[in-house]
Amino acid sequence: MRIIHLLVIGALIFAAAHVYRIKMDSTARTEKVLRLRAEIREERDAIAALRAEWAKLDAPHRLQGLSDRHLHLKPVNGMQYDSLKNLPERPPRMFRPGEPDPIGAMLNAIEAASDPDTVTGSVPQPEDRQ
Repeated sequence: MRIIHLLVIGALIFAAAHVYRIKMDSTARTEKVLRLRAEIREERDAIAALRAEWAKLDAPHRLQGLSDRHLHLKPVNGMQYDSLKNLPERPPRMFRPGEPDPIGAMLNAIEAASDPDTVTGSVPQPEDRQ
């Protein structure tokens, strides 16, 4: 009978130690979650401060003042135009007349590749389409 009592007392001590370890693990994880939440709150506050600073820096009246102070631009006149003879020459063609446009050919190839019936490698093809 004495051995059973000793075994029960040993099991109780082991169970108490195990419960204590579980409690300490949960406490440590709770502290970690609280630290992470505090870090997230700090990051959100920093993002809000940066957004407010950007809104201040991006204000139209501030930009107008900076452009007036530093760019020395003249106002645009509605009559500012030039004659057609002062336009620059047309750039040389990169392909011969009568040949298809190489950029247009690339765009056509892309459009052909993006056909809705085309299946990518990440999407399994249904059995009835094969």
